[in-house]
Amino acid sequence: MAPTDETAQVDQQTSPSGTTPPAPPPGGDAVARGARMPRWLPRAMVLALTLIAVFQLGSWAFHQLIGLLINILIAFFLALAIEPAVSWMASYGMRRGMATFLVFFGLLVVTAGFVALLGSMLAGQIIKMIEGFPEYLDSVINWINSSFHTDLRRVDVQDSLVHSDWLRKYVQNSATGVLDVSAQVLGGLFKLLTITLFSFYFAADGPRLRRALCSVLPPARQAEVLRAWEIAVDKTGGYLYSRGLMALISGIAHYILLESLGVPYAPVLAVWVGLVSQFIPTIGTYLAGALPMLIAFTVDPWYALWVLVFVVIYQQFENYVLQPKLTSKTVDIHPAVAFGSVIAGTALLGAVGALIAIPAVATLQAFLGAYVKRYDVTDDPRVHGRRIRRPGSVRARLRGLLGR
Repeated sequence: MAPTDETAQVDQQTSPSGTTPPAPPPGGDAVARGARMPRWLPRAMVLALTLIAVFQLGSWAFHQLIGLLINILIAFFLALAIEPAVSWMASYGMRRGMATFLVFFGLLVVTAGFVALLGSMLAGQIIKMIEGFPEYLDSVINWINSSFHTDLRRVDVQDSLVHSDWLRKYVQNSATGVLDVSAQVLGGLFKLLTITLFSFYFAADGPRLRRALCSVLPPARQAEVLRAWEIAVDKTGGYLYSRGLMALISGIAHYILLESLGVPYAPVLAVWVGLVSQFIPTIGTYLAGALPMLIAFTVDPWYALWVLVFVVIYQQFENYVLQPKLTSKTVDIHPAVAFGSVIAGTALLGAVGALIAIPAVATLQAFLGAYVKRYDVTDDPRVHGRRIRRPGSVRARLRGLLGR
């Protein structure tokens, strides 16, 4: 008997073990088509990987160039500081390049003269201390022998110091550290050269730089950029002007004290105190007062105490009387805001951030002040720090009883 189509179909569906496999679900082709990867998913994955790679590359480049970016930032603020002097000389027909060169040359002469005077002062004091070291050592040994009933001699102390392991290790470490110091000095000189070149180009080509920046902005944005640039110049120049004036007053005050005490190198020490205390934030006052105290101690220990007392008193006078009056006319920033900006700048950029924090915050405050709408303050006693007296209050009742 020949097999029919139905029996053949049953034979095909029957497995060798005699069991019938389950029938395929209906619509299997549609499910397979739905399980395929969407066409946009590979492109999205490639785009995400590309963005991650670009972010990693940009982060690496930023960390590699952070030193150069900080130098450019310092150069920009330095160019803003000398912009009024350069513009003043350019207004009389002088080329901006020559005017910028003259300003930098004047700064270089003043800095070199100050460093030369300070170096000669330190060299003289070091030589004097080395020459008087045997006398100091004899006085210390005599005090120890008289106080503790010992029998020390200067020759024995010198021999033990020369042949000590500490001195040998110190000399070895100093010999190996000379290369590190030389590398740091060369790095500092290269950084100074970079800042000088960038600041020279920013100041000399200031109008060209502003035109190039404004050429890619619409007219409304151009006016805002130029206004922000002008505010930054005014605030940075005002900050340096106020600091220079306070440095002059501080130097004169300390010169009078040091000269009256008979401390040597009083003019150089006064210039040191004035510059360091004003242009090194936070710790500048302590660094400035340490050197005059040390020099005064070589003359008389009581003179060092007098210098310390004067530095502390003058610092309070400067913080609460002199600085608020000068900064309110030049920088116009609250002392608490200035202190907070210095701390924030130090946390972000170190000493550089502390130095440029105040002019940067003053510029931002002045620029944003034009876009903040202000209203007349109501005449309320609480605005002036006085409380409203209510008829039923305890104080009013006590006043009524006392009046009776």
